[in-house]
Amino acid sequence: MKNTWITAGEQLVTRAAHALEHHPRQVTALLAAVLLCGGGGAFAVASLGPDPAALPVRQILENVQPLPLAEQSEALDTWEFNLYRSEAVRPTDTAESLLGRLGVNDAAAAAFLRQDVTARPQVLGAPGRLVHVEATDNRELRRLTVRWTTVEGNQLPTTFKRLVVERQDGGQFASRIETAPLAASLRVGSGTISSSLFGAADEAGIPDAITVQMVDIFAGEIDFHRRLRVGDRFALVYETLEADGEPMRTGRVLSAEFINVGRRLEALWFREPGTNGGYFDFQGRSLERAFLASPMEVTRITSGFSMRMHPILNTWRAHKGVDYGAPTGAPVRTVADGIVDFSGQMSGYGNVVKINHGKGDITLYAHLSRIDVRVGQPVQRGQRIGGVGSTGWATGPHLHFEFHQNGIQRDPLEVARNSKAIELSPQARPQFDVAARAMRTQLVAAASANLVASAR
Repeated sequence: MKNTWITAGEQLVTRAAHALEHHPRQVTALLAAVLLCGGGGAFAVASLGPDPAALPVRQILENVQPLPLAEQSEALDTWEFNLYRSEAVRPTDTAESLLGRLGVNDAAAAAFLRQDVTARPQVLGAPGRLVHVEATDNRELRRLTVRWTTVEGNQLPTTFKRLVVERQDGGQFASRIETAPLAASLRVGSGTISSSLFGAADEAGIPDAITVQMVDIFAGEIDFHRRLRVGDRFALVYETLEADGEPMRTGRVLSAEFINVGRRLEALWFREPGTNGGYFDFQGRSLERAFLASPMEVTRITSGFSMRMHPILNTWRAHKGVDYGAPTGAPVRTVADGIVDFSGQMSGYGNVVKINHGKGDITLYAHLSRIDVRVGQPVQRGQRIGGVGSTGWATGPHLHFEFHQNGIQRDPLEVARNSKAIELSPQARPQFDVAARAMRTQLVAAASANLVASAR
């Protein structure tokens, strides 16, 4: 029986193939008719459902008894809500104008801010600070808060100050200043240079202060004025210091990676007990130098250590320093620890600060618009000592910076590049290796995020 069925099937296939070979048009027409009939059947089945417009509709009406309006009105009258808002203090602000922008209309609060010896200097006397208020729905002040940090030298703060102005039960205001610890949180960022370093950092959401730290870290290895290229990449792990859960300021770069013209450079912040800490590569070699590469955070060299045409005397003279172009008031910092040796005016140099770093090394900062240090004051590496200006013989705002070694003027850039590095002791090496492994993992994650973003 099985063989019979196989034989019949073979005959059927053979006949179909013969028909397709000798009568292709007829077979194609037959198949089309079968498909059309099947589609029509499907359409007919789909059309058998009821028409929604023909379905019965029933309307139901019910009487609803509303709640008493008097009770609702009383509830609304007793309901109170608070308004919250923040604004930065402007240099021209009065108590009324500041509170007005904050949505507060409270004459008693304005009078208190004008007269209170605790609140006035921390609010009206501090342009740029962010003021937070809590007000009633009648725009009366309940609470005002201002937060700030104080910085000594170039050390990062560990605490912040909090001014609190509150309305008491009797309607009077009281003020107090509290001290609370800053909380450090880690952040990562990365970027690729397409036009400038700071442009790439801004695009990646990295604060300028962090970018400046990165420049300082790698200044001994990279010439950021002439050696940056389109396509150079960087990745960072850094701290953000928070007060009451809100970012107050940037902290320290904890690790960094910079790929410059195909060369990979890495850095890790490490503090050995008994030292101030410093940056090392991941093999434990120090990247720190005794002198910073620049006395300014954002640098633009307008005249180097060489012969030049004097801009006022119009004669060729040796320029025995480095000039940095910057707007008036831009911060000037000391390049190393030392003692202020001179602070005041000096002939064509205008306002000048001289710092003695010991062992015959003296630095000079000229044409300052202001001086922030006094003679005999100890200063730390990176500490602000004044602002850029155009005092003395200057054709425009800039900083003139000199480095003297045993009375002889040297090229400051060369001195910084060749200054002694800070070494890592053998006892600290195991702890350093643990920190290096952890930070390398975070840097890889930050760099990977940048590559993914660039590929989109």
